Amino acid sequence: MSEVLSDAARRLAAAGVEGAEGDALALMAHALDIPRHRLRDALAAPLPADAAARFDAAIAARAKRQPVSQIIGHRDFWKHRFIVTRDTLDPRPETETLVAEALRLPWASVLDLGTGSGAILLSLLAERPGTRGLGVDVSPAALAVARRNAEALGITAGLAVSDWFSAVEGRFDLIVSNPPYIAAAEMADLSPEVRLWEPQQALTDQGDGLGAYRAIAAGACAHLAPGGWLAVEIGPTQAGAVTALLAGAGLAEPRVLPDLDGRDRVVVARALPEIGAA
Repeated sequence: MSEVLSDAARRLAAAGVEGAEGDALALMAHALDIPRHRLRDALAAPLPADAAARFDAAIAARAKRQPVSQIIGHRDFWKHRFIVTRDTLDPRPETETLVAEALRLPWASVLDLGTGSGAILLSLLAERPGTRGLGVDVSPAALAVARRNAEALGITAGLAVSDWFSAVEGRFDLIVSNPPYIAAAEMADLSPEVRLWEPQQALTDQGDGLGAYRAIAAGACAHLAPGGWLAVEIGPTQAGAVTALLAGAGLAEPRVLPDLDGRDRVVVARALPEIGAA
């Protein structure tokens, strides 16, 4: 089995896959349907024919630059495992910066705009029992994945088709979003794993990358409770533009937070409290 793994890693490296050896190991564990920590013992035994077929198919898919998470069907994010498909963005570690900051804020209700797999919304609700949340997305297929994740995790969340705020009613203590922020001119520079396999409408507004923030800024104050908070993920060069948009829409106290690599990653702002309130 070790030789099979080595051959697979060479195939992936030849296809331009970075981390080919690690991906081969992950896909072998998937093919054998065992946790990765049990691979050492499994490698000493012959590879069963059915597992060999699954492994070969998985390596062929990865050589076409399909992300590992799509091949194995899930991705770990925050404290949970989320189902992912080609209809959703792959939850990324840098987005955990948004979750961590949201959990520092006071809220009992949360709206997730462009929820995708539901990773942000469900991570937040899992940490705050008794709170309520609504996740909206323009893609019914993405919402179907979010529903599967909510059911798998045993978390109750509202999910609805909406083009940003178009179908949203009421006000929330917190609004979060990881919107499409890649400019159309930047798309060609993305890795094949992202550019070819993830949903385009979740990546780019087909414009300057700020279209989603304009829509969010325009509707935020009408859907935030007085003194409520807005937290959005941004691209690492967008802090100035996004804070200006939020301030121009009447949101106060804008601040920028870095991810673990030190890049600007989250912008937080607050709706003005009612007169006389703290």
